[in-house]
Amino acid sequence: MSRPAPTTYLSGIHPLHALLLASTFPLFLGATLSDYAYSKNFHIQWSTFSSWLIAGGLVFAGLAFLCAIIGLFRADHRRGLVLVYPLLLLVTWILGFINALVHARDAWAMMPTGLILSIIVTVLTVAAIWIGFSRPTVGAKP
Repeated sequence: MSRPAPTTYLSGIHPLHALLLASTFPLFLGATLSDYAYSKNFHIQWSTFSSWLIAGGLVFAGLAFLCAIIGLFRADHRRGLVLVYPLLLLVTWILGFINALVHARDAWAMMPTGLILSIIVTVLTVAAIWIGFSRPTVGAKP
């Protein structure tokens, strides 16, 4: 009798990891839009709202980074660019933290640096989400 070949299944990221990763985008996008609104009408509420959205985005990005690091040790990696996704999340978190520090200044002093950093962090978040959801984890199930 012949033995069947081992089957390799492709599975995506863990649902909790996907939730944490996807939650970063609306928070950082909201911060970018709040910064844009502040640059147009200079109401202090927009800078405060942006600061809170950045703080929330940092919480979710940090937890998604933690899940990505755990995923590095749990998966059988047969593809090349394994470290790109966690490094992209780390760079996103670091720039988001710098953005939070910029937003901690006076509302008038945070412009235009805060808006530019918010745009960069939002673009990095989109790139991290794209890579995170497009690369399947390859592993053989028994």
